[in-house]
Amino acid sequence: MTSKISHAIKSRKTPKDVFITPLPLAKKQIDMIDIRDGDVWYDPFKNSGSYFNQFPETGAIHEWSEILDDKDFFEFDGKIDIISSNPPYSFLDRIITKSIELNPRVISYLIGQQNFTSRRIEIMNNAGYSLTRCLMLKVFEWYGMGYIIQFEKIGEISNVVEFDRTVWRSLSNNTEKKKTNRKCGICRKEGHTRRNCPDKK
Repeated sequence: MTSKISHAIKSRKTPKDVFITPLPLAKKQIDMIDIRDGDVWYDPFKNSGSYFNQFPETGAIHEWSEILDDKDFFEFDGKIDIISSNPPYSFLDRIITKSIELNPRVISYLIGQQNFTSRRIEIMNNAGYSLTRCLMLKVFEWYGMGYIIQFEKIGEISNVVEFDRTVWRSLSNNTEKKKTNRKCGICRKEGHTRRNCPDKK
């Protein structure tokens, strides 16, 4: 898929955020998490219950939110141990921030490949969470690949993937050359633009 199509999807005025997770996939994601007796599991985006209805019995009452049922995730303030869900992508940064504020032991989300960024891993690391599991997968008719990402508070930060936030440029990249050789729209000389042209009145 071209970057133009990708940008069009990301720039929709009304994001298409509701994608119901197949039941077996939600169960697979849940099974990736180490269970402790008494854990309170939380599904912030319950919808039809793909996750919530399959949470394990751990001797604790589990929690859920769903905006369609007037239970807003961003207003939730309960004590929880595990978050597991498929969040809407259009405000993922806010979701990550809120998830961190709730301070669970485990945060497990199913997200799209374009949402899995080094900056978001770094945000989680800075909040004391390590990326402990990362499963790449494909759901029929969903855009691109998906990732189950699992962050845990395990003490010293240690991710299962490494990342480098440097923006690297190829030696064949002519971006700077194009900038310096661009002709001014006023005097038609190279090396400057209309904004700083000496002939500008």
